[in-house]
Amino acid sequence: MFGPKIRNVFKSRWHALFWSASMLLTAYCSVPSPDEGGNANDAAQLAGTLAAHADKQPSAHRNPWALDKPAN
Repeated sequence: MFGPKIRNVFKSRWHALFWSASMLLTAYCSVPSPDEGGNANDAAQLAGTLAAHADKQPSAHRNPWALDKPAN
């Protein structure tokens, strides 16, 4: 794998501190920041759009993988 072996990382406190700091930095950098421009109007508009879309969907669910009944 990548990086040092776990057995070698914890031989020294400094190596362990560096490893843990790099893990925290990786976690910090990989989480996206929240949108700053969002407000309640956007959420209400999205809820209205989803409700309108849900009304257009058929109410009965049909399994797309089910076999069709033979016509006799």
